[in-house]
Amino acid sequence: MEKHFVAFYSPGTLVSEQDELPIDSWDVDVAVSMAKDVRQRHSAVPYAFRFSTRCRTDDELDSRVARRSPTYFLGGTVLTLQDVLSRNDPNDKILIGNMKSNGYERVLVNDNSWRATMPLFDGDVVLDMTPDDFKQAHQVG
Repeated sequence: MEKHFVAFYSPGTLVSEQDELPIDSWDVDVAVSMAKDVRQRHSAVPYAFRFSTRCRTDDELDSRVARRSPTYFLGGTVLTLQDVLSRNDPNDKILIGNMKSNGYERVLVNDNSWRATMPLFDGDVVLDMTPDDFKQAHQVG
């Protein structure tokens, strides 16, 4: 038995909020459409999503994750460590320290709702979206 899921990540207070929903397949367009309807605490909307496939045999009680996709970011700005250093902004002190100590070469800054700054790893995908894509999805005409 095999089932696909998509996990949506939104800015949280200490850690990201996460909603995991079933999906028929790893279809990026369907996941993007679903993301526009996700609202979490404090009206946070997703900054990213990730697919997973769970499976189990008839002899297994619980499923296990068989595969995970890279992270798909729903728009945002990619910054390298050099970009952040060149801004010469004292407010970047913690970000610079985190990037250096964790070996993050790049981060993604997303403002779909509350600002989220996340490491960007090889294989991750940044989709061409803006915060307006989420605002328009919930406007009442």
